[in-house]
Amino acid sequence: MTASTTKDLGEGGRGKGEGKEPSSILLDTTAEDHHIAKMAAVALGLTVLENAIPSPLPGVKPGLANIVTLIVLARYGWRVAAWVSLLRVLAGSLLFGNFLTPGFFLSLSGAVLSLIMLAFARHLPSRWFGPITHSVLAAFAHIAGQMAVVYLWLIPHSGIAYLIPIFATAALVFGTVNGLIAASFMDETLSPSPNGKETGVKSRK
Repeated sequence: MTASTTKDLGEGGRGKGEGKEPSSILLDTTAEDHHIAKMAAVALGLTVLENAIPSPLPGVKPGLANIVTLIVLARYGWRVAAWVSLLRVLAGSLLFGNFLTPGFFLSLSGAVLSLIMLAFARHLPSRWFGPITHSVLAAFAHIAGQMAVVYLWLIPHSGIAYLIPIFATAALVFGTVNGLIAASFMDETLSPSPNGKETGVKSRK
């Protein structure tokens, strides 16, 4: 990153704020940075679409943005997937006006637990564990994070345990569907990264 400072263009303008070039900051970005930004934008777009879909029960959502997280995990690795996921949560909360509200912390806790689960899942044998398994595990971790926040902060009542089978079923169904979609995209788009090396789940043996 390079930056140009403010310069005086004339002696008469010195000290008066006249005849000065505006300061500018030039960011040195790469093709990979552009791809990551696009993936974060796609994740945010899927979040907007998801919020427009009616839900029969509060908190039960398909988690469409997780498809992007899985693809980024396979293409760029866990660190970039974490940035995309957390950026999506932050940008989504600002877009919908629920930043620092209970809804924001529910989304954040789910995203953090999902990322932690993916950090472990990506080291599992790729012969037996792939995008579908990762998606299901992340979905269960997401639900677990949200349920923990609800019980420890919002509704500290044992009655919420009756909702666990419903959320677990939703996590299994949506996790499987999202994993299948992510896997289909990976088969078509996973290719060597700009530095000539393939990264992510499929490159692990």
